[in-house]
Formats: sequence, structure tokens, C-alpha cells
Amino acid sequence: MLEISTEEKLKERIKELSCLYDISKMISGNVTCSEAILKEICSIVKVAWRFNEASIVELNLNDFYFCTSELPKDSNFQASPVFIFEKESGFIKVHYPSENTTYFLDEEQKLLDKVALEISGFVEKNSIKEKEKQLQRSVERIDRLSILGEITAGIAHELNTPLGNILGFAELINEQNIDRQVSQDVSKIINAAIYSREIVKKLMFFACEMPQNMEVVSIKPIIVEALSLLGPNFRKAHVSYELIFDNPDLKAQIDNIQLTQVLFNILINSIYVAPKNSLITVKVISDPENFFIEIADQGSGIPEEIKSKIFEPFFTTKPIGEGSGLGLSVVHGIIKSHKGDIIAIDNQPTGTIFQIRLPLNS
Repeated sequence: MLEISTEEKLKERIKELSCLYDISKMISGNVTCSEAILKEICSIVKVAWRFNEASIVELNLNDFYFCTSELPKDSNFQASPVFIFEKESGFIKVHYPSENTTYFLDEEQKLLDKVALEISGFVEKNSIKEKEKQLQRSVERIDRLSILGEITAGIAHELNTPLGNILGFAELINEQNIDRQVSQDVSKIINAAIYSREIVKKLMFFACEMPQNMEVVSIKPIIVEALSLLGPNFRKAHVSYELIFDNPDLKAQIDNIQLTQVLFNILINSIYVAPKNSLITVKVISDPENFFIEIADQGSGIPEEIKSKIFEPFFTTKPIGEGSGLGLSVVHGIIKSHKGDIIAIDNQPTGTIFQIRLPLNS
């Protein structure tokens, strides 16, 4: 290694301390880890090296990659790995062109190691904060749904009796009536009462007020039957489906009727958004404790800004009269009562995948 003077050593030491100070100051002043901050860190590191005019800093971190200038075909470099939660997730390197025969300093390697640690800490801290925000949003959402569940349960019970009376008396009038116009009007009342009763049933499903009959049953026949019953819907929409099972003999402790309700609601939504001649894929996989149902369509997908709202009651993107906004909230309530969970993720290249997790034994 080349000898350097005491004065030069002092200058290099000052640059190293300034580098760490500038990085620490910038990180502490920012609450989010952005590409701009990572690029600025690279620029700060470049200045700290002995021959900074020739140095090139390269940072590779997960999906992020940046170089302060174009790398030559051949170079000499120092490198430090970047660990995120004890997993190696990238590296930071400082290059000199290969024709530059200047040696790196030991102190520069130590500095690079410290910079790698600073980057690790910064990314981990922001990752933890983001997870805390997501958890807080999830808790708030669960609280809202719990309150709504109590409210809707009360509404459902209050509406059941008058709806039953309306339907019963309307049918009685229809049986004794001989006037054609009155018969048509009563039929409208009966249809409206039946529709309202279905809404009440969905409200009770959402509030988990429907009694459950948990039994160990085969899963495949339930899904096959649901797909078969929806055959006319698929044909009318000119949409096909594919069923994939990793274990055709899979059994789980569930409520057969409620699982069918879940499948119906999601599949009907998938058919509604699916373009003509597209494919809806239903995939079932399992592990020792859970089984997963994935229903993937090739529609336009769910915008990011409304993903957090789709399981809320009365939220719908369908035109007025085409949806009550209760379908997915019913799904959420049933799956929650089975101690499972459901998420909506983007399908590739287009569409949505509803992924359901249910325990094999509740």
C-alpha cells in the first residue's frame, strides 16, 4: 500500500467523519426511505474517497440500483454487503477504473462498512414504521367493521318481522285477488319484499349472526358444485374457468353453505368484471395447517386507492341497482368467523386475485 503523509491522513479522516455526519443527518431528517435519499447517500460516499474525481459508487439494494456514473468494463473496487433484518439484500461498492493503480485505504473499507450499516438501519427502521402504519390501519378497520357488525345485526333483526308480514299478507292478497292490475302490483310488492329479505340475510351473514354448522367435509365437491351452478353465468358472459387442485382429497372443518356463499359472491364479481373470452382460474392449495383458495380474473383490476374499502358494507363500484355493496362484506364476515382471512392482490398482466386462507381445523 502506498504511504501517505500525516497531513493527508488527517484530510482523509476529516472527509470520512464528514461523510458519516452528512449521512446520519440526512437519514435522521427523513421519515421515508426514497430513491432520492439512497442516491444522495451514494453522492456523499463518492466525495469521501481519496481520489473522488475518479471514484464511482454503486448501490444495489433489493429492487433499487444506482451508480454515480457509468461503470467501466474493468475496475478495482471495495465492497460491503447490506443486510436487511439479517438477510443479505444488496451491496455498496466504490470503484476506481482499472488503469488507476492507486490502492484503497484500510480506513476507506471501514468507512464503507459503516455506511452499509447506516443504510441497513435506515431501511429497517422505515420498514418497521410502514408495518406499524399498516397494522394501525388494519386495527382501525377491524374496529369499524366490528361496530358496523353490531349495528347491522340490530337492523337485520328489526327488519325481519315487518318484511315477513309484508311478504305474507301480499301473498295472501295475491291468492284471493282476481283483478289483473292488482295482481301485477302485488307481484311487485312480493318481489321487492323477497329482494329486501335477501339483503337482510346478507346483513346477518356480515354480522356473523347466521348459525354455523361446522363439519369436516371434502372441499373439491363444494367448489365443483358452485362452479357448475354458475355455469349459465359463465356462458352468458362468454367467460370460461379452470379449476386447479394440488390435493383433490383435501378435507377441512367448515360450514358447507357459508363456503358456497363465499364462492358465489367472489365468482359473480369476477364474472362481472371479466372481459369476453377470458379465463377465471380457481386454484386450491394447502399446507399442514391451512388451505388457500385463489380466484383470479383477467379484468381491469382494483385501483389501489379503493382496495382498503372493498370489504366494507355498502361500498360498491357497480351502477345503482346492480349491486348492494354487501357481497364482499358478507365474504369477509364469513371468513373471519372461520378464523381465516382474505386479501385482494393484482393479477398479472391484468385483473385481480382474491386469496382466501382458511384453517383446516377451526
